[in-house]
Amino acid sequence: MYGQQPIIVLSQNTKRESGRKVQLENINAGKTIADVIRTCLGPQAMLKMLMDPMGGIVMTNDGNAILREITVQHPAAKTMIEIARTQDEEVGDGTTSVIVLAGEILAVAEPFLAQNIHPTVIIREYRQALEDAVQLLQEKISVPVDLNDREKLKEVIRSCIGTKYIGRWADLAVDIALDAVNTVTINDNGRIEVDIKNYAKVEKIPGGTIEESKVLNGVMINKDVTHPKMRRYIENPRIVLLDCPLEYKKGESQTNIEIVGEQDFTKLLQLEEEHVQRQCEDIIALKPDIVFTEKGVSDLAQHYLVKAGITAIRRLRKTDNNRLARACGATIVNRTEELKESDVGTQAGKFEIKKIGDEYFTFVTECKNPKACTILLRGASKDVLNEIERNLQDALHVAKNLVLNPRLVAGGGAAEMALSLALAAKAPHHTPYRAVTQALEIIPRTLAQNCGANTIRALTALRAKHAAGHSGAGIDGETGEIVDMPSKGIWEPLAVKLQVYKTAIETAILLLRIDDIVSGSKKKAGNDPPAPAEMAAME
Repeated sequence: MYGQQPIIVLSQNTKRESGRKVQLENINAGKTIADVIRTCLGPQAMLKMLMDPMGGIVMTNDGNAILREITVQHPAAKTMIEIARTQDEEVGDGTTSVIVLAGEILAVAEPFLAQNIHPTVIIREYRQALEDAVQLLQEKISVPVDLNDREKLKEVIRSCIGTKYIGRWADLAVDIALDAVNTVTINDNGRIEVDIKNYAKVEKIPGGTIEESKVLNGVMINKDVTHPKMRRYIENPRIVLLDCPLEYKKGESQTNIEIVGEQDFTKLLQLEEEHVQRQCEDIIALKPDIVFTEKGVSDLAQHYLVKAGITAIRRLRKTDNNRLARACGATIVNRTEELKESDVGTQAGKFEIKKIGDEYFTFVTECKNPKACTILLRGASKDVLNEIERNLQDALHVAKNLVLNPRLVAGGGAAEMALSLALAAKAPHHTPYRAVTQALEIIPRTLAQNCGANTIRALTALRAKHAAGHSGAGIDGETGEIVDMPSKGIWEPLAVKLQVYKTAIETAILLLRIDDIVSGSKKKAGNDPPAPAEMAAME
């Protein structure tokens, strides 16, 4: 089974490779992807510059963002790229670590395959190692954190941001992430919900300096008022949110109206005007200061609203409208007839329209207890802003993970080393289980490598420290020296670490399970009908 088998050609265009060759190829593919990403781990990480097919450029050291742009042919490499995406969606951070670790766990399986150990044996031990690792992390290695201790939370987020481009403005970024997550956290009778995606919107405006970025205690929308005479600054506004057009209803498809006399046409126009007027009267009855609608506002409606001194803003995005509703306490109404006093939002302190650059932006700020916010990012160019947004997403996710699962492990490769030691104590030498413990050391090793330290020396010293019982010792990613991580304040959320190990080992298991790759290519149009042998192969 595991001898070198010849490639069997099933038909002219189906290629089959099997046995050990495939497993080694998969391992190599995994290692290659890991090598691309390896330099992006740690505070001294290098940036990658990627050209996409459209000619745009992406500059980043976010594992997921790099792999998104790379196109690969090999199916195993595609799987590796997939896991970075999983990691990003699940916990938002640790995308680089997960790829590096998965590549290494695959690599340590190679000698066992060479000794003709069956893949299922390796897989069984890997799975056991994963279970033990998760248990150790949850019970022994991690420490709980108090969510009211803001300084501690800041430390954790700072160590997440320290490895990114935004690290230079760490204090600013940490405050932004914490404020935003605290704003959108809802504690509903013990059920905690943190929806960053929908309610913490990042708005990027090129220009200005990064120091000017901030979290607004309210919402910002890229819109201007519809009529020049409307007010652009209102304090303590009453806000009405609609999701219906303030204009007459048009027919869905073609509508034919037969008109006999000319007075009929006047009547038709009059009916339309009356409809709009009725809508406006419904709104004016509540005496709001501002009306936001997701649809259009006709000129006639503007006229009525201006006369009543009401500011109207039209064609909002649905998501912006939802955010506004959470910020100022209004309810979105679908028909003007149904407007009630309780639907009016009164919790906003200020409404103003500012011109930033050459666009107008609407700010609804100074809200009393907003459950949604806008993060305003300023920076030199679009590329810088995109990278900062990606970094900030990681920081937001770390803050979110802490709220949902408030446990920490030491950063800087300390958790990996502690885990490696604890697992090694359970396993005899030269088993795949033992190999996992060696693979875990890749994280501190890569950290040392990326800051130009002597890897062998650093790792030996680190092992010695851990063996002597300093379980918090890790590699300082800036200098490559061995430092006590808890005292230096470098922490990582347990949720991120658990996800890294689970994803990495599961992927390695998945790729080791494969012993056959059959690739069938599509037939070119206009070829001869397939021969009988091919027909049999296809069936």
